[in-house]
Amino acid sequence: MKNILTRRTIRKYSGRDIEPALLNRLLTEAARTQTMGNLQLYSVVVTRSVQGKEALAPAHFNQPMVKQAPVVLTICADFRRTTKWAECRQANPGYDNLLSFMNAATDALLFTQTFCNLAEEEGLGLCYLGTTLYMPQNIIEALKLPKLVFPVATLTVGWPAEEPPLSDRLPLESFVHDEHYHSPTSADINRYYAAKEALPENREFVRINHKQTLAQVFTDIRYTKADNEAMSRGLQEALKRQGFI
Repeated sequence: MKNILTRRTIRKYSGRDIEPALLNRLLTEAARTQTMGNLQLYSVVVTRSVQGKEALAPAHFNQPMVKQAPVVLTICADFRRTTKWAECRQANPGYDNLLSFMNAATDALLFTQTFCNLAEEEGLGLCYLGTTLYMPQNIIEALKLPKLVFPVATLTVGWPAEEPPLSDRLPLESFVHDEHYHSPTSADINRYYAAKEALPENREFVRINHKQTLAQVFTDIRYTKADNEAMSRGLQEALKRQGFI
């Protein structure tokens, strides 16, 4: 059993499989999460096969855990099912638009987080892949997603084979605002980020990347303007192909 205060991202998994009954129970329980209009605007594609993981891996920059994990879950914003339901019930759906995508994506992410909490309580380890929106068309093709279905989150899931250190978090005052948003001053930023920037591992991160500050590692190497703009174009094109814009 895990506690939210001690949760860790797990990227290495034992050879033990996840029983279908356990996975299905967790997916069923996660469906009790909040959802817009009680429509459950999400679908989950479960990938267990070697071939399936190999097809997904390039979209996630071939991170090793995609192929190593016994299960990969791709959680999708899904208005295809609701649209089909409407069409089959003499109703006129109008969900081929950006607002509908945002509503379905919100539903999908709420489901994802609830599943994560439940799975970790069972002792499973997870890695949330932030790469899902980077090259969505690859995932769409690999999973044969029809129009009005769009991948928004990916989880690798398995029994942990590691216990990495806890990752740092910013202090409460950096993200909680009383009554209205308070734009941070330079002094605030110094206070909020002091502990993060002082961590030995982050100092080493700066050194090996030949940068002056930790922020430069993120802006110049990890999440660059050029990459963000290029992947934004790919995201927009995929959203158009899937019928949301």
